[in-house]
Amino acid sequence: MAPPAAPPAGRLRWRCRRGMKELDVLLERFLDRHYCGASAEQQAAFARLIELPDPELAAYLLGDAVPPERRLAELVRWVKLTPRSVTGVTPI
Repeated sequence: MAPPAAPPAGRLRWRCRRGMKELDVLLERFLDRHYCGASAEQQAAFARLIELPDPELAAYLLGDAVPPERRLAELVRWVKLTPRSVTGVTPI
């Protein structure tokens, strides 16, 4: 079995770095753990998600707002559910 592909670099990773540490952590965690295994449609939705303005992105990822577009709403739910650690246990 081949090892999983390395997370993408460059512009996509740079766009995950926002003005809020909380957003940085959520977006980079998803990028590192799930992006390479996501479908092309899910990857495109992630690219659209990280182009949103910070206040809108924060409302979706840190608040209770739900994107009107179904694919973005599904992706937001996935990003929010990505565990803090690979095992699902928060490291001490």
